[in-house]
Parts: sequence; structure tokens; C-alpha cells
Amino acid sequence: MTDTAIHTKGITKAYNELTAVDAIDLDIKKGELFGLLGPNGAGKTTLIGMLSTMLRPSSGNARVWGYDIRTDSTMVRKSIGVVFQDTTLDQKLTGRENLDLHGRLYGLPKKERQDRIREVLELVELSNWADETVQKYSGGMMRRLEIARGLMHHPNVLFLDEPTLGLDPQTRNHIWEYIKQLNQEKNITMVLTTHYMEEADQLCNRIAIIDHGKIVTMGTPHEMKSSLGGDMITLELSPEDDTSKLKNRYVEKTGNENISISENKLRITATNGERAIPEILKITSELGLEILSVNLHKPTLDDVFLHHTGKDIRDTSSEGGSIKRTGRMHRRRR
Repeated sequence: MTDTAIHTKGITKAYNELTAVDAIDLDIKKGELFGLLGPNGAGKTTLIGMLSTMLRPSSGNARVWGYDIRTDSTMVRKSIGVVFQDTTLDQKLTGRENLDLHGRLYGLPKKERQDRIREVLELVELSNWADETVQKYSGGMMRRLEIARGLMHHPNVLFLDEPTLGLDPQTRNHIWEYIKQLNQEKNITMVLTTHYMEEADQLCNRIAIIDHGKIVTMGTPHEMKSSLGGDMITLELSPEDDTSKLKNRYVEKTGNENISISENKLRITATNGERAIPEILKITSELGLEILSVNLHKPTLDDVFLHHTGKDIRDTSSEGGSIKRTGRMHRRRR
């Protein structure tokens, strides 16, 4: 029996002149917590929309838990759970009633529904709030209830679309713990989309960094950061100074060409950052340039993104929506 939970081959989604997902090949193992990391607009949500059968690919195909997303969409939907970016809970119903409705939609018998509701409420620590209307829940409680709802029908794969978007740091960390617990204890395959670097770093076994609909690099967080080959030095100069002068002189003196320029900032990858900084400061002084700040740190996923795309993940534009919104956009365009 194959150990692959999700397999895509050249999966593509185009809207007229815009290609949102561009010929992605991907294999995700059963039991893996896999992250899709990228800025808003990268194509993460559109990819999840196709894998969950809510959007039809323009070309290419995928199999989820062995089922073809084009020809076996019903079986795909029975095999997956989805936690949407925007809340889709009925605010007027209680937590228990929301879960019961979901169980009915999936055809769970009454006794099984009741047992499963108790199980998932206990799992996300909402048993004491089960009979309160959802409009009384905090944002974090709603997120936990949505995770519980996604688990009601015992899915093999759980899609989490920006699961902590808009939550405060403490609640976000709480949700992270639930996600890790579910993955490790229940062995549920999870696919998580995020533009939070720390979230991907903390949670995911492997990550695919996506930009403009393409996977630009993929691997474990450690592999990705180690691939940069050293410490990261960021030097900010006065806006009036010519950053390229410093770059050219530094390369000439050290032979290190792992340098990128962004406006008045110079980013250097060095094997030993602490030893490299004095040489950089000396060259800067010789050229008569004004230093505003110097920063030394170990590589982050943002550095990886910058290395492969030439821009910071935080500097990119908005994609404009969750899976639900993407579906509405698709219908309007048709």
C-alpha cells in the first residue's frame, strides 16, 4: 500500500491571463504535517481549493488518499476535513449544534454523531462551552471548534488554510499545540497554508515555499536554512549612500559573492558572521559610508524566501481571500 497521502502532477489553475497555480508537482506522505509557505497571492489557497475539489484544475491532476480529484470527488471529500481561513460556523447555533449539523451532512448515524461530538469537544477543550451559542465564543475558541468540526467524520487528511490568521500570539501558540497534538497522536495527515514563518518553522515536517504559483524550494525547515551556508548579516546604510560600492569592494577584498541588495540594505551570508562584521565595518569606513544599523542572525525561512525570490515574504501583496472567497471569485468569472 502506498504511503503517499497526496500526489499532484502538473496541477494548474488559470483565470484568463492570471495563472494562480503553475504546474505544481507534489508528494505528501501519510502522517506528515506539510506546510505551504508563501505570501498572500502566492497560490496556496487556490492549490488547497483544487485538492479539496472546490476548484477544478485548468490542467494537470492530483490524487488525495488514492482518489482522483476529477473523477472521484465524492470519495476525496469523504477522506478530508477543511478548516477555512474565514469562519463558516453558524453564530446562532451552539457549538454542539454546529458539530451535529456537520455530522448529519456526512451521514453519521445519531449514536455515532453524539459519541464523536463528545470526543472532539474534549479534544479541543470546549466541552464546557458545548451548549453556548458560537456568537459568545472568542476568536481562538471558534478556531478550535472549526478544527473539531473538521475532525467529526474521521478524515485521513486535514487542510488548514491560515489557521491562526488574526489571532493574538498567545492564542496562536495554543492552536499550534492542538495541531501538533492531532498530527502526532492521531497520525492525521495535515496540509497547512501560512505566511507566518515561525508557524511553518515550529509545526511542519516539510515545507514548500510558493511564490507566483510555483514551488521555489522544498524541504525540512533545517535543510532549507542550512542550504544558505552561514550566518546572515544585514547592514543598513544611509539612503544617500551607494550600497553597490560597498558590495563591490567587499567582494573584491573577500571573494564572498553571497550578497544581495534591497534599497539601502545589504544582506551578506558569511561562514562566520562575527569575524566578517569587523571587515565590513572597515570597508564601510574607508568608503566614507554611513551605517544606520548592523544585524547578525542565524538564517530564517524569510532569508530562504529572500534568497530564492529576491524579496521579503512580508513585502508582497494580498491574494484576497480564503478558499471560500476563491470559490466565489471563480463562480463570478465563469
